[in-house]
Amino acid sequence: MSVRTIASLTIFCLSMWPRASAQSGKEANVNTAQSQAKPRTRARAKAKITVQSSQAQPYDQTVSPALAEIHISEKFTGDIDGESLVRALQVQRQDRSASMISVQRFRGTLGGRTGTFVLQGAETVENGKIKATWLVVPGSGTGDLSGLRGEGGFEGQFGKGSDGWLDYWFE
Repeated sequence: MSVRTIASLTIFCLSMWPRASAQSGKEANVNTAQSQAKPRTRARAKAKITVQSSQAQPYDQTVSPALAEIHISEKFTGDIDGESLVRALQVQRQDRSASMISVQRFRGTLGGRTGTFVLQGAETVENGKIKATWLVVPGSGTGDLSGLRGEGGFEGQFGKGSDGWLDYWFE
C-alpha cells in the first residue's frame, strides 16, 4: 500500500471519528439500558477437535512466502459436538511456520442446542503447534443456535488434534 493511500485512509478515518464517537456514545446508552433489562449469561463449551481430511491447493508460489487455500473437514466431540467444513487462506514461510485466516460452518450441537453457526478464525503455526482465535459471526446461528454470539479458540499439535473452547451467549 502506498504512502498516499495510507495517508488518505488515515484522513478519512480521522474525519469520521467524531461522528463515530458520538454515535457509539448513543449506542452505549441504548446497549446499557438493554443489558440492564436482559442480562446475558455466558457459558464455556469445550471440545476435542480432530481433522478428518485436509487438502492444500497452492495458488501463488512465485515468491516467498507461499500462498495456499486449505480445505479441512473437522470433527468436534464434547460440549461442542458435530462437524465443520473449513476454508482457510494460508501464508507459509520458508521455516514452515504459517499464518492463516479461516471461515467454517459448524453443524451439530452446542450446550445441548442443535443448529449451525459460522466461525471466523485467525491461526498461527509454529514449531508443529497451532493456536487459533475464533469468533461467532453475528447472525449466523440457525435452529436452536439462532442468536448465538461467542469467542474462543483452540490449541494443539498441527494435524494431530486440538483442544478447543467457545465462550458463548445468546442475544
